[in-house]
Amino acid sequence: MTHDSDLAAKVDSLAGVRLLCVGDAMLDRFVYGSVDRISPEAPVPVLRIQRETAMLGGAGNVVRNLVALGAEACFISVIGRDAAGRELTGLVAEETGVESHLLTIPGRETTIKVRYVAGAQQLLRADQENVGAIDAAVEEDMISRAVADLDQSSALVLSDYGKGLLSQSGLTQLIETARKKGRPVIVDPKGTYYGRYRGATVITPNRRELYEASGMPVDNVEAIVAAARHIIAHAGVESVLVTRSQDGMTYVSGDRDAEPLHFEAAAREVFDVSGAGDTVVAVLAAALGRGLPVAHGIELANAAAGIVVGKMGTAVAYASELAAAFRAHDLLQGEVKVASADMIARRAKEWRDQGLRVGFTNGCFDLLHPGHVSLMRQAKAACDRLIVGLNSDASVARLKGPTRPVQSEASRAAVLASLATVDAVAIFGEDTPMELIETVRPDVLIKGADYTVETVVGAEFVQSYGGKVVLAQLEDGHSTTATIARMNAGK
Repeated sequence: MTHDSDLAAKVDSLAGVRLLCVGDAMLDRFVYGSVDRISPEAPVPVLRIQRETAMLGGAGNVVRNLVALGAEACFISVIGRDAAGRELTGLVAEETGVESHLLTIPGRETTIKVRYVAGAQQLLRADQENVGAIDAAVEEDMISRAVADLDQSSALVLSDYGKGLLSQSGLTQLIETARKKGRPVIVDPKGTYYGRYRGATVITPNRRELYEASGMPVDNVEAIVAAARHIIAHAGVESVLVTRSQDGMTYVSGDRDAEPLHFEAAAREVFDVSGAGDTVVAVLAAALGRGLPVAHGIELANAAAGIVVGKMGTAVAYASELAAAFRAHDLLQGEVKVASADMIARRAKEWRDQGLRVGFTNGCFDLLHPGHVSLMRQAKAACDRLIVGLNSDASVARLKGPTRPVQSEASRAAVLASLATVDAVAIFGEDTPMELIETVRPDVLIKGADYTVETVVGAEFVQSYGGKVVLAQLEDGHSTTATIARMNAGK
């Protein structure tokens, strides 16, 4: 296996690589709410809807993951001439670095998957779809666009959700053209006949899909390897990467002299597996497109999958998160907690999607003392995840004078992040944390009781969307200024 620090560096190398993604586009809609009672009409829970979100699903989620890695993508698919199709088109347009060819077919429904979620529990999924084959003229247009783009793209991703876009003849033309141009072909397969992907570089079934396609047992690693070898021999693909959920991944090559590769699962907390397969395909394709060895690509993909299953909804793994996942083994855990405001805002949203309350407090924290520790303890008691805003060195100097801070912002951040009560630290350069608060949008704002609710920066903003302000009790006799004065007096 590769050293974690080397893999972290390889994450950066994925930026700018261009991939062609052809596959079934769909709209993933999430309806979030709470369940407090059972319906009197039938023994079913009553979901009180609180909010709804929509995002790219299916092949669109592969594209989202490519963008999150810093890669570029050409996305080719079909949509219906309907509201969902227009919404999907708008979502694709929001993704930077994506050239899209969404071919509209009148009379065809855009595929929609609606998931109803209470807390962190998915209650129901409802699908609206058309799985009929697209007509020959649309298919010819799609293939011609794809063939033209293969001159610019480094790899071809085929994201097959069985919605009628990828016919046998279409797949054959795309795969043969890509291989003639020397482009690796990565396939997320559907159905039980994998011969339709003949010539692909790697296909990525999960364990259940492998069982259905091979008709062979997949109860243990040895059985999985045998089933994968059966697929390689009969389907004519070069290799198979089997995703095994909580058990990790297994890679089997068509080279009989090559030993199978096994990768342990990287996930630590699983909230939602929606779209994890898309993440694996995207990261592996980006790695192969960049020319990385397949083993390195799988290690990257495995770590990325571990990140997305810890998030709610159809999620993606950002390059910075993926790099941090590897560096976490070589760095103090506290250092991983320190991140940019935008990254912490994304974490805050993910925590809220998991039903967790996000808290925020701030300060200079020049010399950490028992008063600070007490503040953090009380702050964490008021929320599930605590974010600390830390004044930068320049900001502290403006507020406290030219002799401050005593410790650099990096040192202060590392000390704060080492506290078990602190979940994230963001350094801000302004005199007040208002901009950071607006970016993070905490559910709870915590400050010491030497403030009043009216004088707490950001209080009115947080309360405007239903958040609350908590004033923590102060520990008498502790302050950084007093501590520094005593130190200077003893010189």
